[in-house]
Amino acid sequence: MPNSSGLTTSKQKFCKSYSSCCSILSNTHTIPPVLSQNRGFIRQNCDSGLPSPLPSDYFKYLNWCDIEEHDVRGNQLHCPRVREGPSEEELFFRGEEHTLKKRKQVTDTEKRQKKLQENWENCAELNLSFQDLGDLYQMENFKRILQRLIWVEKLWLVDNSLTDLSAIRLPRCRELNVNKNHFTSFKQLPKIPQIQHLSLAENNIMTLSGISDFRHTPLESLILKRNPCEFQERYRQLVFSSLPNLKMLDGIPKLPEDCSPPDIRGFFKMCTIL
Repeated sequence: MPNSSGLTTSKQKFCKSYSSCCSILSNTHTIPPVLSQNRGFIRQNCDSGLPSPLPSDYFKYLNWCDIEEHDVRGNQLHCPRVREGPSEEELFFRGEEHTLKKRKQVTDTEKRQKKLQENWENCAELNLSFQDLGDLYQMENFKRILQRLIWVEKLWLVDNSLTDLSAIRLPRCRELNVNKNHFTSFKQLPKIPQIQHLSLAENNIMTLSGISDFRHTPLESLILKRNPCEFQERYRQLVFSSLPNLKMLDGIPKLPEDCSPPDIRGFFKMCTIL
């Protein structure tokens, strides 16, 4: 069965756990599926006329490491789903308590095995974009994973509603993409001492305050498109004067006029009419 990284798990192994879930379903006659208002297609029980879950419903809130009998590790995946499923109360409210069966059987030993299987410490390249982190417990789990990425060099965290990762340290990260989040300041970014390429497009960074924290990093390219700070007077000159080693800003190489020192006094006296 192909997964998000292009890897293939053993068909024989997967079929075993898949069949065990299928066996839970009653032996009903096959009838056409109907469209659910909330969760796509479901199948009706021909005896009662009530909808019954499809076999795949038992997996829809599971992360890859919660599926039984495979040896895929976190550092083998490029774009895994890591967000947690709904809480037990929410599942009962939705009438989806059948998906809780796997959760209640997890022991401390299995939790340790899961941590080893996640193996985030050995990830060098990882895409954790579009995780839909709508609840606090999901964000806590997400940050738990980020804290383990001590060897990651390329990391994508696009469109995750992130607001503050200042407590996170990514000591080997050279390329970080946090486009389409809710950062308002450079101070809210993770500690990235080896950063070379940083993309912050479509956030809400108001000013360039804190940008000088990257002065002593090997930062070569920076993208700040569609942030309010982009409309500051002498924007490019201010950025390049704060980051003398920067080679490219917003996809445009450093130009001769970007090298002239900004007139700070004139900057505060002038206003820009758009």
